[in-house]
Amino acid sequence: MTDTPTPTPRDAFELLMAGNRRFVANTPGHPNQDAARRSEVVAGQRPFAVLFGCSDSRLAAEIIFDRGLGDLFVVRTAGHVMGAEVLGSVEYGVDILDCPLVVVLGHDSCGAVGAACAALDDGMAATGYVQDIVERVTLSVLAARTAGRVEAEEILAEHIGRTVDLLLERSRSLAERVAKGEAAVVGLHYRLADGSARLVAARGLDEAVVAAAF
Repeated sequence: MTDTPTPTPRDAFELLMAGNRRFVANTPGHPNQDAARRSEVVAGQRPFAVLFGCSDSRLAAEIIFDRGLGDLFVVRTAGHVMGAEVLGSVEYGVDILDCPLVVVLGHDSCGAVGAACAALDDGMAATGYVQDIVERVTLSVLAARTAGRVEAEEILAEHIGRTVDLLLERSRSLAERVAKGEAAVVGLHYRLADGSARLVAARGLDEAVVAAAF
């Protein structure tokens, strides 16, 4: 495929959010979704962002950000909980594919967050490996409530922000790239009703971009 310069973290973030604005306005451009693009990416991929999101079926990344083939390197788990496989996949996207942006994508009415709240409030324990997911999300719920943030949106923002910080704490290579200005990590809250993605956490983005997005 054509060798194009790697976008800056700011460029990648603005490209992503522009696509979301088109999706919200119901004016999608459907870029990079044709046969020509399919042929172009056969030789290799150069995505501009790693998207680590919840597995919820309503969060199809290429649709809600109006992107196409080869644009996004997508990693998804229920409740966007993190394990070694997720960290390895994110590092692959950043270190090997040279993505300048990592996105943590959460959403309202998240089943994993709801299950964690129910486990704390009503003792409703999940079964099987679902329990492992709930336990990891419970840490975020507890942190939010300890800080006096008890509304559903506040708890979700805590969980998204905590995931952003955990990525940087656990991945040395990602943290180093952010420190050098080569990458940024952001957390977005996706609203199911209107399709908008709102910035709730940012590490490594220009202050002006963050101020305009919040």
